[in-house]
Amino acid sequence: MNTSISFQSLSEEEKYEHFMERINAGEKIEADDWMPEDYRKALIKLISMHGISEIMGALPEKEWVPKAPTLKRKLGIMAKVQDEMGHGQLLLRVAEDLMKPYGKSREEIMQDLFSGQLKFHNVFHMPAPTWGDAGLIGWLVDGAAIISQTNMLNASYGPYARALKRICAEEVFHAQHGEAIIMALAEGTEEQKAMIQQSIDRWWEALLMFFGPGDASTTGTSKQDTTIKYKIRTKTNEELRQDFFTKYVPRILSLGLKLPDPTMHYSKEERKWIYQQPNWNEFLKIIRNNGPKSQERLRLRKLSYENNAWVRDALSSSSKAT
Repeated sequence: MNTSISFQSLSEEEKYEHFMERINAGEKIEADDWMPEDYRKALIKLISMHGISEIMGALPEKEWVPKAPTLKRKLGIMAKVQDEMGHGQLLLRVAEDLMKPYGKSREEIMQDLFSGQLKFHNVFHMPAPTWGDAGLIGWLVDGAAIISQTNMLNASYGPYARALKRICAEEVFHAQHGEAIIMALAEGTEEQKAMIQQSIDRWWEALLMFFGPGDASTTGTSKQDTTIKYKIRTKTNEELRQDFFTKYVPRILSLGLKLPDPTMHYSKEERKWIYQQPNWNEFLKIIRNNGPKSQERLRLRKLSYENNAWVRDALSSSSKAT
């Protein structure tokens, strides 16, 4: 392309071709760069959901801050909750920059959550009634998050890729925190070992759903083709799920625990794990805020948001004064 020609003088088709050349060459797209509408919208949806899920994902573990069995565990889970809230704020800032052409702000992202327009991750609609659940969230849920997020470390959108570098580094510590809880329980009493098994049984289907449906024919909701096309990520939902199985199924079994799916096995011929599909109709129900804890956690988030409005107002007034 002749670089002496003004980019603005190019047709939409030429701009798109130039954009695809850039991302195929491994260049990073920045917030002020031209981008196709479907790319911008895919990023907004993905990053807004990711950011909100980090915030909502702190709530199941927040319940265990006052109930953690020791001071050391209390400090550990409190630090993890603080990290997750920080991840959420960082990602919502990235999403806010993308929404500027539409005149939308971070405030509107939160209102979209309360109205049901913006979804949060299916796993964070689930109950966490025991200390085993608190450990399992760190061990397997955060483990699944690391697999998903490292797949996007080289995302074509620069601000998201850079944010993920920090987030993934901290998520590794979160997974180690969860694994430490699980290992302590596994080495404990029979009752403590049973607590881990009950947590795995309770969370298994949600973990299978973590990466989303395998293809659009499953539920009609998959957007994975768009994100792969634009090099936001490189692997499909099913490839990520298979990676999760390969990493964690041996670890689960090594602790003397049982998989909730007795038919699950690795097929050498097909070179993949064979497993029972979760109920994808239940997945759709959950992400529409009809899960076991959906409404309770939304109420808690809304109450917190309203009670702390004075802080946002004070910061806004201070900013205007300077």
